[in-house]
Amino acid sequence: MTNEKAPITIKKYANRRLYNTGTSTYVTLEDLAVMVKKGEDFVVFDAKTGEEITRSVLAQIIFEQEGKNGQSLLPITFLRQLIRFYGDSMQMLVPSYLEYSIGNLTSEQQKYREQIQTAIGGKDLPGRQIFTALEEQARNNMAMFSQALGMFNPFVAATTGAAGEAKAAPSGSSEAAPTADFDALKKQLQDMQSQIESLSKKG
Repeated sequence: MTNEKAPITIKKYANRRLYNTGTSTYVTLEDLAVMVKKGEDFVVFDAKTGEEITRSVLAQIIFEQEGKNGQSLLPITFLRQLIRFYGDSMQMLVPSYLEYSIGNLTSEQQKYREQIQTAIGGKDLPGRQIFTALEEQARNNMAMFSQALGMFNPFVAATTGAAGEAKAAPSGSSEAAPTADFDALKKQLQDMQSQIESLSKKG
């Protein structure tokens, strides 16, 4: 027997009004955003067709939040690259990788909050350290994601070796290791894409 609460059902009507069946009240996208921040789970259905449209409504919430001054989270470069992935052979990997990365960031958020607080209130401003930590976390995410993917896709396992060799590079230069890691990850993605394209052609 589970104690988990069932997601709240939100109905969207033709006039674009959203109805919270849990509170029997009409709500706005801003109200739904507050619910998400509070950790309240919900699903959205089209009142007429019964189709689940949770994804599109969440996308609308992000669109509204991005439009607020000082609220933007998504860099233009990221958005452009995300658009390029639509229809690309790498598309099937993107959702899993993003979910994996945001999951790791969420689990480490308290550590980053403390670093940011130190940067704001302390005498030494470790802004660069925070960026470096995030950059390293991204590299670790890619490495762990690739290893996990390799358990299900044998051809990926071979590419992870390149990243391991790059990390063993001489430490004479402080920039040598990060550069090698980045190049190895870039090559790994390219190899993965080539393999996927090859398999899709054979299919």
